Amino acid sequence: MLELRLVQGSLLKKVMESLKDLVNDANFDCSATGFSLQAMDSSHVALVALLLRSEGFEHYRCDRNISMGMKLENLTKILKCAGNDDIITIKGDDGGDTVTFMFESPSQDKIADFEMKLMDIDSEHLGIPDAEYQAIVRMPSAEFARICKDLSTIGDTVVISVTKEGVKFSTKGDIGTANIVCRQNTTVDKASLSLCYF
Repeated sequence: MLELRLVQGSLLKKVMESLKDLVNDANFDCSATGFSLQAMDSSHVALVALLLRSEGFEHYRCDRNISMGMKLENLTKILKCAGNDDIITIKGDDGGDTVTFMFESPSQDKIADFEMKLMDIDSEHLGIPDAEYQAIVRMPSAEFARICKDLSTIGDTVVISVTKEGVKFSTKGDIGTANIVCRQNTTVDKASLSLCYF
């Protein structure tokens, strides 16, 4: 039996919305430690490793390790039906072929449930090697997304270089070049992204 209750349902919505363009199908693994996903993109360039720890859920019950294969596009369609303030509950049976998503409004005046068919996905778990990084940069994820969006108007690729003074994002395209420098700052937004460089 699997039952997960996430008060911050918008968190799951945002994470899945950002993953659906990178990964088509993935196995969600549920264990005593948390709800996780590990998948490669279709071109085998990017590895996505996601862990929502059990402590982050209001209620977390996972009697035994369960692997649930889901098409992320279908999952995001279902999650779009949840309001940003809704509480999301995920339920599944051991060996079942469906998973249920329940959305509750904060005032409890609206409850919706959706059942989604699971898929059999053959995937192997890849080990992520421990590495020592030359630089670790923490910055707000919204700022990183804005920088990438701004630079995409000029070029297709971005070069990221790190010095003691800050992080430099550079691109070159048919219409010209662009550089954005972010200087070191001690305050870090709660929704931050860590960039690690070898």
